[in-house]
Amino acid sequence: EQISQAGKEASGTGNMKFALNGAMTVGTLDGANVEIRERVGAENFFLFGMTVDEVDALYAEGYQPRKYYEADPRLKAAIDMVADGTFSNGDKGTYQDLVNDWLNKDWFMTLADFHAYTEIQSDIEALYAQPLEWNRKALINVANSGYFSS
Repeated sequence: EQISQAGKEASGTGNMKFALNGAMTVGTLDGANVEIRERVGAENFFLFGMTVDEVDALYAEGYQPRKYYEADPRLKAAIDMVADGTFSNGDKGTYQDLVNDWLNKDWFMTLADFHAYTEIQSDIEALYAQPLEWNRKALINVANSGYFSS
């Protein structure tokens, strides 16, 4: 996965090395992901999330992450589990700053991309249940990623 917010790409070329080894990238349309997707084919790349233009537009209109939390029961349940101590042996304070950031700032628009991310994970799960097709796509990634090898 190379799931940086579009416009904030931080992958360098690490994800190219993954593709060279058959990994199908899960990622946003940014940075090296753009090049990988062009080489391996859109059908062999798991794209999700907003584009740079969509990110910029959402910032411009005044991004309010809490709206996403309140509108998506799965997202709310996930954040509530972090907040209620489920992942910190019942200590509600461990991730308090993280939860506060998600709900009030969310600089990287994690909440805005959450639904798209869960949808692409469903696609991945369905493909993984078809081993021949999964392997075919992995081999396509290997073959077409040779371009990135020096």
